[in-house]
Amino acid sequence: MALQKTVYMGPYIHCKNLNNLDICPNDTHIYASQYPNAGVFGKSTLLDWLNTYTFPLESSFKDLERAARIYNRVVARTLSHGTTTAAYYATVHVPATNLLADICKSRGQRAFVGRVCMDRLSPDYYQDESTESAVRDTQACIDHIKRIDSDFALISPIITPRFAPSCTDETLAALGKLHHDTNIPCQTHISENRKEIDLVKSLFPASDSYAQVYDTAGLLTPKTILAHAVHLTPAERHLIKTRDAKISHCPASNTAITSGRAKVRTMLDEGLTVGLGTDVSGGYTSSMLTETREAIFVSRHVAMDEGDEAKLSVEEALYLATRGGAKVVGLEERIGGFEVGMDWDAQMVRLGAVGGAEEGLDERAGLVEVFGEETWEEKVAKWVYTGDDRNTIAVWVKGRLVHSREGFEG
Repeated sequence: MALQKTVYMGPYIHCKNLNNLDICPNDTHIYASQYPNAGVFGKSTLLDWLNTYTFPLESSFKDLERAARIYNRVVARTLSHGTTTAAYYATVHVPATNLLADICKSRGQRAFVGRVCMDRLSPDYYQDESTESAVRDTQACIDHIKRIDSDFALISPIITPRFAPSCTDETLAALGKLHHDTNIPCQTHISENRKEIDLVKSLFPASDSYAQVYDTAGLLTPKTILAHAVHLTPAERHLIKTRDAKISHCPASNTAITSGRAKVRTMLDEGLTVGLGTDVSGGYTSSMLTETREAIFVSRHVAMDEGDEAKLSVEEALYLATRGGAKVVGLEERIGGFEVGMDWDAQMVRLGAVGGAEEGLDERAGLVEVFGEETWEEKVAKWVYTGDDRNTIAVWVKGRLVHSREGFEG
């Protein structure tokens, strides 16, 4: 597709014509296994949400038929939203985790697929038996992904300690060694909820902070994705910056289960690398467009206390969803933009034709209303605030068409 316009927000949006644009979002934190619970969280907060909703659901993935049904659905749905790359958490089950990798490969979605490790503070029916089994089963998933994608061109394994409280010191250290020995990326959580932080302090009394727990274990590196980061201290932000670890900001989830409001402007000003994650099913939707919108709104709530400088613009939020996400997963040389030589990962967005009232609504364009006098930047803003998956008419990953809607002309 010929580049016709690159706007000031950066080379991660292309305009194909006046009412179509291309953009390449990346979800840096999503639980594929929790997709059936999207929108189901009641009045819970993090720790009770895990026990009430999450662990019972994830444990059911020992049933491969059920796992196949759910994993096919979530990959199809995220592709329909335009998500070209996803960093997935699976479950503790090796066969189901390998199945998720197979489905992503078959459907053409670029994915990081992680088998979840957890050997304490988890239900007896759903946890690793030991440090040795956690490492062994993680290695089994790594080996499987090597067999189906030897150079990790599309599917990559990712080492996945659920979060510090669910792993013993020994397991964290062993996973840190595996991370170091294999150079395979790592994903986990940090400072999502205040009670969680208190729990970390009680479980790791020798560590000065949550971030130091991971640093001590060798899990705070340039290839580490830290989800949430809502309540980081200045010292933790400095340590994360020093180690060049990355942040996945999950505003919808942080709001839904009342974890807090991450100060993204502060993180960006201090030089941290930040992308966006839907965190399904703490987050209520797998749409990265909705997540972009939520990032803007949460920043405005932060601004009510911190001042207008805390607000994120449409352009900045889109950057987090695209280029920022590519940096978080370590693929900024290949995805997240449209420079010559990069992989063609993109979604085509249709904003609808301009028409008078006598012509009625353009139902294909969803809620986005275009009247003709808008600047191109205003059209993008309208899409960010009022758009949905109806606007995504085609999606490509590595040049392969992986999703299309009626009306797309390839």
